Amino acid sequence: MEDLFSIGEVSRYQGISKQTLIYYDKIGLFRPAYVDPNNGYRYYTYQQLDLLDTILILKKSGLSLGSIRRHLEHYTIDSSLAALRRQQAEIARQVQELQLIESRLAHRCAQMEQARLRRQDSGQAALEQVGPQCLVLEQVEPPYGMREISIATKRCFAGSFETGLPVFFQCGVVVPLRRILEGRCTQAEFAFVPTEPTRKAGALRQLPAGTCAAIYHVGDYLSIGRSYQKLLDFCAAQRLEITSDAYEFCVNDYISTHDESEYITKILFYVRPAENGQTG
Repeated sequence: MEDLFSIGEVSRYQGISKQTLIYYDKIGLFRPAYVDPNNGYRYYTYQQLDLLDTILILKKSGLSLGSIRRHLEHYTIDSSLAALRRQQAEIARQVQELQLIESRLAHRCAQMEQARLRRQDSGQAALEQVGPQCLVLEQVEPPYGMREISIATKRCFAGSFETGLPVFFQCGVVVPLRRILEGRCTQAEFAFVPTEPTRKAGALRQLPAGTCAAIYHVGDYLSIGRSYQKLLDFCAAQRLEITSDAYEFCVNDYISTHDESEYITKILFYVRPAENGQTG
């Protein structure tokens, strides 16, 4: 038709599919000026091409189709400026969130790369100076088994994601020293995820900088008792008093492998030189 463009022509000029134009018509976002009653062919005016430009630019800016449709019902310079300012703020928020995720992924990748080297150090306890860090904690319910630990870990991640906490993509558990000495090394009291200091969190534990006795356990979690015994023996031999519960940090776990023989868990106790020969 003269002075009208077919859906195929609009599709070619704008670089979008005919299916997209049909969908825009269906949701009331961009309807044809004329539909041939005999064959259902859609036709558009040249003025509508400008409107389609507007829609595509707003969509490229990140606005949802619903937001664009509502905006175009009656838009002015003022309302357009307000809409673009809101979108600019939203993009800035997304950029900040993506930068945080990128830094967490970089941290996780570095851990996984180091994990290959840690396999060589498995079973060898050593002293280590650690820096301060924060943990988001969730209580592990009785009987403190793997099922309960898994549930508490899921609560840590879910709660952290819901409240927007800047957590690292890592998890771990706190095992009371008394349970370890009783041979109950897999009965954790808390699950945790490391985070950064923030007021958003409820149950936060601040770990101080200090001297720790540490060991890397390689293998499935149920065999971790052997590494605890080596760590206890090391502390006794070095005349070190254990001053904390055990903190287990998953270096390589179910997030990165399905093979439990590749699991790597870093165990650490805070320690100090023993007095009067007391080491536990």
